[in-house]
Amino acid sequence: MSAYVLMLVGVLTVLTAFTTKLLSLAVQPRWLTGLTVGLAVIAIAWTAVIVWSFVLVRPPRSDVVGRVLTTSLTISLCALVLAPTAYAARLAYLSRDVVNTLFSSAGNAPIMAQDPWNGATRVSFLLIGGDSAPSRPGVRTDSMTVASVDTDTGATTLFGLPRNLEQVQFPAGPARDHFPWGFTGEGPDTPGLLNEVFQYAEDHPEVVPGVETGKRGPALIKQTIGDILGIPVNYYAMVDMKGFAEIIDAMGGVRVTVKEPIVYGRSREGLLPAGTRKLSGEEALWYGRSRTDSDDYVRMGRQKCLLNAVAKQADPMTVLNSFESLAAATKRAISTDIPQDLLPAVVDLSQKVKDARIRSLSFVPPLINTAAPDWYLIRRKVSEALEENRTARPAAHSPSPTASQDDPVALDATCH
Repeated sequence: MSAYVLMLVGVLTVLTAFTTKLLSLAVQPRWLTGLTVGLAVIAIAWTAVIVWSFVLVRPPRSDVVGRVLTTSLTISLCALVLAPTAYAARLAYLSRDVVNTLFSSAGNAPIMAQDPWNGATRVSFLLIGGDSAPSRPGVRTDSMTVASVDTDTGATTLFGLPRNLEQVQFPAGPARDHFPWGFTGEGPDTPGLLNEVFQYAEDHPEVVPGVETGKRGPALIKQTIGDILGIPVNYYAMVDMKGFAEIIDAMGGVRVTVKEPIVYGRSREGLLPAGTRKLSGEEALWYGRSRTDSDDYVRMGRQKCLLNAVAKQADPMTVLNSFESLAAATKRAISTDIPQDLLPAVVDLSQKVKDARIRSLSFVPPLINTAAPDWYLIRRKVSEALEENRTARPAAHSPSPTASQDDPVALDATCH
């Protein structure tokens, strides 16, 4: 009983005072393995105590009623110990499997003792929404957003790039040698848009020499978008659109405010009426993809709203209640080059981002002509946005203000 009380006090202390550190441990496979083994040992020891206690105090054989009652009580107590322990061990195993599947291991050594960002004041993540279809080979990156995060405060600026940017300039090297005047695609069926770069690199190893299949697309799109914005893009994460629908279904849907009725389906067979409602995975997918009676730029805004809603509504209880289905959907839907060793630092940074100001700048008309982009203007706007974010660092943790027409770098006001 003393050991049990001490363990309970320890668990409550960790859950209340060291939540962030606990999250950091939850993305480290070795800690998860240790947790699974530790839970098994505790469950076995505790069960042994219950059974041994029963052996010591069980009624004589002549007391049939007493025997039945104490035996039933013993079995119930053992089940009460083993069931939640088995469930917790199962969650730890699934978490470990997700981490090992999604994130590459480069030694798997903790790096939290030193500065994980190597002195960098900002780190940038390229967030990609990939769209594929049976009738269209390959992947089109129809949604591309760079999140530039202040490593000290978590203050974040989102830079949205439209899929139909033309004359994209490749970084110096073999890719630019193939397209010295800008990317033009492979022929009349590929007009040479930004959303084609990822798959072009995968299909043409010569433009990204020395990089294996599956990594050529991310490597070239990161470098290309980094050059467009004038900032280094450190990591990427890509979500397959259909897999995204599975994730939303696994978490029980997502509640959003539909500003205007949205027609969806290839034959206009569906309609999302205006109002606040919970969308299924399929409905959420069309909410983020539909361009009927709108355009790419309206769709980009809805995609940001959808991602924001998913992040806000994926609370711990929702995640726990559907963890297994979420884990399976996540493994199918997401790819990334964030290494395992960096995950604890990313978790810590994400906690800062949740409390910090998030601002957004999309390079769409009328600011940018997608057919003939002003690359200098894009880089200048990025530099100005990051400088404004840097000078506003003391207020970074204050609530985000409402976006206005006079502030081109503000959180989208259409999200609810």
